[in-house]
Amino acid sequence: MLFESVLTTVAFALCASARAVPNPVEVFKRAHTVGTVISKCSKPGVLALAYDDGPYQYTSSLVDTLNAAGVKGTFFLTGTLYGCIYNQRAAVKKAFDSGHQVASHTWTHPHMGSMGTAQIQSEMEKVEQAFVNIFGKKPQYMRPPYLETGGQFLNVMRTMNYTVITDDVDAGDWNNQSPQQSEQKFQQAGAGGNGHIPLMHETYQGTVTTLTSWLINWAKTNNLQIVTVAECLDDAEGAYKPGIFEGNGQTTC
Repeated sequence: MLFESVLTTVAFALCASARAVPNPVEVFKRAHTVGTVISKCSKPGVLALAYDDGPYQYTSSLVDTLNAAGVKGTFFLTGTLYGCIYNQRAAVKKAFDSGHQVASHTWTHPHMGSMGTAQIQSEMEKVEQAFVNIFGKKPQYMRPPYLETGGQFLNVMRTMNYTVITDDVDAGDWNNQSPQQSEQKFQQAGAGGNGHIPLMHETYQGTVTTLTSWLINWAKTNNLQIVTVAECLDDAEGAYKPGIFEGNGQTTC
């Protein structure tokens, strides 16, 4: 009865809004995650391969590797960190069309914890518009640069209805760790318990080739299903914001 009452209240409030809204059941299901920090999957038996800082020169080949293995990954993309996202629009659309999750890593990869509300919103909205222009969707998920969540950041994420992801295993590729050293971190973390959401970067060739191939084999050996971050949180249908969005014709940053 309480559940039905809550759903009725949520549905009424959403219908009163002019914005496109999700199914109230889905809202209820993930309401506890919006604007809070999630570092691990909500269930065992899965592994969510998650890559930051793209798009980059390796994006397309990484998609090929994941596709060949029959697994899905999550790409946390920026707008301008390594060149303009529109210069890699084919690779971005390829990732989306292949069923991988495409999520936000902000427009310029700034220190969000020291930014004001309007600046944070701008960082997110520019990525949203680029995604709409490239593949027609706005992301529901984001990972903050440097994993920084202080200041006004989480308040803004709540207002903008974002699911905030960090990690529970740091591959350390950003810190000059070799793929072999990264592999040891996963072995130490183990395959038991709720699934891992690792911090990895698609801008390192060793991560894209050696580490990713090793993780695919490691997951199979340990009977883990490789899924998107949304899937590992039982939110497979909630990877993107609901609604139909129009592109603005922008092709440059």
